[in-house]
Formats: sequence, C-alpha cells, structure tokens
Amino acid sequence: MTVISEYDGSPIEQAELGKGGPLVGVQGLGCMGMSEFYGDTDEAAARETLEAALAAGVTLIDTADVYGRGRNEEFLAPFVAAHREEITLATKFAIERSDDPGYRGVRNDPAYVRQAVEDSLRRLGVEVIDLYYMHRRDPAVPLAESVGAMAELVREGKVRHLGLSEVTGAELREAHAVHPIAALQSEWSLFSRDVERSAVGAAAELGVAFVPYSPLGRGFLTGAFTDASTDLAAEDFRRRQPRFTGDNAKANAALLAPVREVAEAHGASPAQIALAWVQQRARVHGLTVVPIPGTRKATRLRENAAATRITLTAAELELLEPIASRVAGDRYPDMTFTSASREV
Repeated sequence: MTVISEYDGSPIEQAELGKGGPLVGVQGLGCMGMSEFYGDTDEAAARETLEAALAAGVTLIDTADVYGRGRNEEFLAPFVAAHREEITLATKFAIERSDDPGYRGVRNDPAYVRQAVEDSLRRLGVEVIDLYYMHRRDPAVPLAESVGAMAELVREGKVRHLGLSEVTGAELREAHAVHPIAALQSEWSLFSRDVERSAVGAAAELGVAFVPYSPLGRGFLTGAFTDASTDLAAEDFRRRQPRFTGDNAKANAALLAPVREVAEAHGASPAQIALAWVQQRARVHGLTVVPIPGTRKATRLRENAAATRITLTAAELELLEPIASRVAGDRYPDMTFTSASREV
C-alpha cells in the first residue's frame, strides 16, 4: 500500500475559475475560521498557514465581510499586500450583522452592494477584488438589480469577476443572463448534496466553476469529534448546528465507517477521502471544482492539498454514495437563506 497522506512539496494542479476566469489551484483556502466561529485562533499559526498555502499552489484565498465583522479581511490584508500578484482574492457581501450577536440579516439592494464593496476594498487594502460573491440571496430584491449593481463594479474596475453563493440552478441562469458568473459557492460534500438537485447541472451547463464550502462537513468528515456539545469549545458555532449534537451527532458519526475504510486502503486520512470525493463527483458532472476547506494549521493545509492526488475507484465511490442520504439534521438551524429553501 502506498501512503499518500503526506504532501510531497510540489504545487497542486490548476483550473480555470469560470470561462475566461483566472487560473487557480484546484483547491483553495477558506479563511473564515482564522477570525471567528471555531474558537480561539493563533494568528501566528494562521499566517504560517497562508504562506504554506501559497507554497502548495493553493492560490484562491476566500474571505467575507461578515467573518469577524470585517476582522478577517483586515487580518488578510498584509498577506494580500505581500503576494498580490500570486493569489486570487475572493470576498463576499450580503450578510448583515449588528450589535445583537444573534442577528443575521441579508441585504442585496444596490446601495448596500456599493457600500459593502467600498468597505471590503478598504479593509483588504486593495484597489480591485478578483472575485466578488453575493453571499446570500434575498428573494425580496430582484436578482437582476443585485447582479446589475455588481456588474457596475466590474465596469468601474473595482471587481474583476462575479460569484454567487447558495443559489438554485434557476437563479444562477437568471443571474448569468445579466452578467457572466465565474463561480458558484455553496455547501457540497459527502454530508451535503442538495446542490446536485439543480445548481450543479446549471453551473456545468454555463461553464461556471463550483467552489464547495465546508467540503469536510465543517470538520465532521475528518472524524476528529463525534459530539459538538462535549468535543468542541463553548464558543464554537457548531455546537448550535443540528447535525452536530445529540442523537443526530451519534447517528452521523456512525456514517463515517466507510470513509475510514476507504482512507485506510489509500493510506490517507478521512478528510483526504472526503476532499477527493468532491473532486471526482464534480468530474462526473463535467464541472470545474475548487473546494475551499478551511484550516488554521499549516500541517492540515498540506494534508488537504495532498488529497488532490487521490483517485477513488468505482467500488469506493459506490461505497460512499449513500452517506448524504442518511445524514440526520439540517445544515443550519434556519435554512431560510439557503438554496434548498427555494428549490421547486
């Protein structure tokens, strides 16, 4: 058996991020956890992780204005300044927060789009954002208005490419007719496959790259914990997610057995198998995919990058196929602003 879980030091392969989009590593880096949501962060270790990403050819760096209420963009600014020509910088707007820690609003109106991009440009210390996403969709605002406002930012040179997050296939087609969409970012993993109902097919049809967030099921697919209420820090947001606690957590932990079986056969970790699955599942649909697993550790970053070289057999894919259909609990306590809530 060949052990492939260690990164060999060579850069990962590249892929085009949408038709005419930038070339990026076939795996990106989600930076949300470097500022919030997963407990305390060692900023020195996070900076080391960013440098390790670049060395591995992981060039799509993903953030959002909501992460740490802007602190994540500010944290990334020095790294971005030092490596501006080497990375593809993605950020997002639409989720609005307030002094109430439990409040989450969604705004897509044109005035807010302009306000948000100016704030992100300032915090990131850049003149142009490579990929600008609408983080969540507010059905009360016509999609043409929101995407039209985003298109104006492209014409003004503030943004290079547009992206959407958590939209249905029909919404993606509607938006793409207003202005080309380079990337669709939505949750997609062995634990979460509702995007295959319509969004994946539409993205393949339109030549839109798919950027799966939480490709490791927010860490559950790593097998590192079984019950958020006992295994995670008090401030970790996963303690409030339906799939991570109580009977749901116990049932979902049992689903990892085939992932571990396949991992053992490859001399790999469960996380690497989960990442490899996303890459191969996308190829089934004729789709360019760039997963963005998040991590704050350079060792984990290199492990994740090594997953891009794993090829699963047809038998292994068949073994993993039923997992998502057996997962207990929703992705969020409130699914209102996910694409699943608007599928017909």
